[in-house]
Amino acid sequence: MPISRRALLGLAALAAGCSASGDRPELRLVTGTTGGLYEQLGDGLARELRLDGLAVRVMKTAASVQNLTMMADGRADAGFALADSADDAVRVRHQPVSALARVYMNYVHLVVRQGSGIADVGDLAGRAVSIGLEGSGTSVSATRVLALAEPAEPAEVSRLDLDESVKALRDGDIEAFFWSGGVPTPALTSHGDIALVPLDSLVPQLRRRFGPLYEHAVVPSGVYGNPKPVPTVGTPSYLMCRTSLADDLAYTVTETLFRARDRLQAPSAPGGRLDERYAIGTGVVPLHPGAARYYRSVYG
Repeated sequence: MPISRRALLGLAALAAGCSASGDRPELRLVTGTTGGLYEQLGDGLARELRLDGLAVRVMKTAASVQNLTMMADGRADAGFALADSADDAVRVRHQPVSALARVYMNYVHLVVRQGSGIADVGDLAGRAVSIGLEGSGTSVSATRVLALAEPAEPAEVSRLDLDESVKALRDGDIEAFFWSGGVPTPALTSHGDIALVPLDSLVPQLRRRFGPLYEHAVVPSGVYGNPKPVPTVGTPSYLMCRTSLADDLAYTVTETLFRARDRLQAPSAPGGRLDERYAIGTGVVPLHPGAARYYRSVYG
């Protein structure tokens, strides 16, 4: 008797060492902070995988760096990370993580209040600024941007998550915050009096120092009430996994990502339509063999 797809999934997941939920395998998926697109996309992917018979435990985290660490040490099976954080994980820290897909372009947001007088990253000198949570990809990107913008060092740096940053800006506790996410980011669309500071002048310096992980990107006009497009720094997001994940399970997660692309509500950004040709461009981060098998099945 042929083995059903659901049974095959169960065998693959159990062979990969996933924890069990009842008699079903469990995939541990790490996403990001409340209000961000990793949370939204991760919840959607988990919903689709459950339809395939997998139990999925979604864990909210600080995002990129924490996600990669949890995959590397076996506390998580798959999750999202920014390309610069994933590049560091593989090239610098030699963590056992692999890519399933390059999913969409992230935009580095430098968010201020309208009329703040902050028109350039150099204007942050002497200001109170949040650079994102410790363990987040936002923190990695923000730290690199500020290092290149010296001597414009903020007077006070805090590490707040996205919701905390929005509230602190509204209450006047900070004057600016960094956020790296898709466009639009849900938590920012309801904040009617924000402005974005252009960061595109730093792209050449970022590329010289860290490689082609950084790109010119433009936030379209009107996304956050901005009357004109705002040029900034872009860096892709990857769907990652632990390298030891079973090939069949990695294949299924990747296949589900693309099969459900119309229901996942990925952002309106390069790669946001979840295109397979875009997805394989993960730089020094190796594709997992199971994901590579999926792409070969599509393109030969």
